[in-house]
Amino acid sequence: MIDFDLVNKWINTNPVLVSIIKFMIALVLILIVIQLLRRYLKKKISNTVIRYKAQKGIEFIGYVILIFLAIVYFSGSIKDFTIIIGLFTAGLAFTLQELILSIAGSVYIFLVKVYKPGDRIEINGIKGDVIDVDSIYTTMMEIGQWVSSDNYSGRIVKLSNAFVFKGPIYNYSQDFPFIWDEFNLPIRYGSDIDLAKSIILKIASETLSDYTAKSKEQWNEVVNKFYIEDAEVDPTLAISLTDNWIQFNLRYIVDFKKRRLTKHTLNEKILLEIEKTNGKIILASTTIELIKIPDLKTKRDGEVK
Repeated sequence: MIDFDLVNKWINTNPVLVSIIKFMIALVLILIVIQLLRRYLKKKISNTVIRYKAQKGIEFIGYVILIFLAIVYFSGSIKDFTIIIGLFTAGLAFTLQELILSIAGSVYIFLVKVYKPGDRIEINGIKGDVIDVDSIYTTMMEIGQWVSSDNYSGRIVKLSNAFVFKGPIYNYSQDFPFIWDEFNLPIRYGSDIDLAKSIILKIASETLSDYTAKSKEQWNEVVNKFYIEDAEVDPTLAISLTDNWIQFNLRYIVDFKKRRLTKHTLNEKILLEIEKTNGKIILASTTIELIKIPDLKTKRDGEVK
């Protein structure tokens, strides 16, 4: 059985702890009421805007009540007032943790220079150009999704700055505003391979000369700044043999905002030059070989062979 004298003695000897327990019970009850009212409003109000504002209003009123209750409950002494400040700060930090993280994220972005307006980044699975960074949100013009390549989708995305602490951030333009790209060209067996190599490398070198020159200077700065190996920024060509054709893989460096246009230009120029070779170089395609079907002999019922 419960010894009530012992319980009363413990209560009398630990008044602060008892006050905290009572307040925590009241806190839990108020939070439960807030959640129940939010669910009730969600079911009863069909208009999305009104429902959202009503839910936020209930949440705000509940937190105001909690703050008022805490002040009234613990205002008896300086010691109790210190406790209330601690509880209030902890409650506020828990309630506004996303907001606090967002503000901390904006400071981190500014000090560390993770990215800035004008950079192309990918964060939390969203890729786009940064168009604004404020104290809470990063605003991006989205690229990709249902649109092929690196074209704008037309959607403007607001992303919490807190995400800089929650995952990797891919920056396409910071320190080194160039990226490596590549594409494959299938060349039919029997073509003039040396001529094909010279045509592809010549066109790539001429078309990409500005990018190559600018990227070399900036790549040297990156190598000096970071612990990273040197890399080839001139266009390179690799050849591999497949069952159907000789595959030419062209790898090159390009401005991060002009990847699609550059690939189009290279393909167009290479195609025109290949057509001028009068069949010395032939682009391959998937071929299907039909095997001859053997002759079949049949006879009708009752027919004498």
